[in-house]
Amino acid sequence: MKRKILLIVFISLLTALVLSACGGNVESTLEEESSENMNMNEEESDSMEEGMDHSTMDMDDDAMENGHMSHDEVISLNDSTGENKLKIPSVLENDKEEVVYTVRAQKGETEIFDGTKTKTYGYNGSFLGPVIRFSKGDTVKIRTINELDEETTFHWHGLEVSGEADGGPHNSLKPGEEELIEFEVTQEASTLWFHPHPEGKTSEQVYNGLAGLIYIEDDNSKSLGLPDEYGKNDIPLIFQDKTFDDEKQLNYSAAMNEDGTIGDTSLINGTLNSELTVNKEKVRLRLLNGSNARNYTFKLNTGDSFVQVATDGGFLNEPATLNEITLTPSERAEIVIDFSQLNTEEELALINEEDGSILLPFDVTDQRGEDSSIPEEMNDFSITEEEMKLPVTKKVELFGMMDQVTINGKKFDRERIDFTQEQGVTEIWEIYNKPDEMGGMIHPFHIHGAQFKILSRNGEEPPANERGWKDTISVEPDETVKIAVQFKHKGVYMFHCHILEHEENGMMGQVKVE
Repeated sequence: MKRKILLIVFISLLTALVLSACGGNVESTLEEESSENMNMNEEESDSMEEGMDHSTMDMDDDAMENGHMSHDEVISLNDSTGENKLKIPSVLENDKEEVVYTVRAQKGETEIFDGTKTKTYGYNGSFLGPVIRFSKGDTVKIRTINELDEETTFHWHGLEVSGEADGGPHNSLKPGEEELIEFEVTQEASTLWFHPHPEGKTSEQVYNGLAGLIYIEDDNSKSLGLPDEYGKNDIPLIFQDKTFDDEKQLNYSAAMNEDGTIGDTSLINGTLNSELTVNKEKVRLRLLNGSNARNYTFKLNTGDSFVQVATDGGFLNEPATLNEITLTPSERAEIVIDFSQLNTEEELALINEEDGSILLPFDVTDQRGEDSSIPEEMNDFSITEEEMKLPVTKKVELFGMMDQVTINGKKFDRERIDFTQEQGVTEIWEIYNKPDEMGGMIHPFHIHGAQFKILSRNGEEPPANERGWKDTISVEPDETVKIAVQFKHKGVYMFHCHILEHEENGMMGQVKVE
């Protein structure tokens, strides 16, 4: 084992020396590339850089604990004992006259473990953040304030806003600074979220607790009759995994993994060993994979089915009955479980099929709840014939692992625009996850400032529960996905792998919308 780790270190040092020796050539090449528009047609894509060759990286199963190359063998989560009541995030109040919200990034201490204060980050509090509720048609103002002692940004993940308001790496606030952003809510009902996005610090700041949910409502969502009593039968669930040190602190520098930081301790809404009390009724769970890198496959321990009603960016046209659903980092889904139809004499829990861990036990009362429904028709989402016939104009090749990750053979350069696209024009992006000698790993691909449509996976129609608006898509090794992308606003937007350590290591590009 030690010999193999030394071999990897030696290869890394050798690579660094070669790059150093060739520094002038590398720099001049980057300058030349910066002046080129990377919008690619079929011929240009064939000549994309091949990226790093990982064939020399001889990793055995023991090393997988540090590299978890395929996410097939990662550290398992501890089972929830169900001894703590699940915390429900507060709802952020606004100034009703102007619809102004104030969001502060703060440091604090949180009692995650009984009797111990853990140093954490949060929005308007010590850990995580409140739910912000918008209605379609609102003109919203948000006053963002950085009360940390380091730079941060406020990124509105899944929200269709201008590049200036999006909160990417170019929109950082220094300690003590604040900014007022304003936008109109034009998209349909959905469950979005917000988190920081400063270059080089995103993964650590999210790990320390900066994350919160956004609900958008519209006339359609209010008329469907779905469970909508917040905190009772409409439950927000932010799933994260952490590693705590001997002092029960979040020591990111010690836990950090170049291939995605994975922890053994499950937190839901910041609650350790949580349990959710529900009545015998339909309960809507809004699932967010808010982890740095872990994939979750949500399933009931009894094997009973549930119904998915929404994707990242809106309702499905019709409910999809499932036994399990997989979400990679930053993906969301809304599901409905009918507890009035389940055998409540058995122990019921939401589990992670990836490792068999118990995530969230349910305590089902004898009380009958609200009379809600799941309509057969919920939306009018469609993919047009015109969209299906459009040619591919942008090709994205995801490649690598650890610190050797690239998009189209390149690492992120904030001075380089990789793609340009016209505002309001739909283009077809083709995303390919290029495997390496070890097979590669899943990359969740996210585009800022837009919701997109999945046209195909490896040439086939996407599954029924993906036929809705998305802003993040899981791409398997050697898989090709086609999506239809339209930006409603102008600006510079990021696209990247949402394994946060991969993003930090350069697996990110920029599209300028004009």
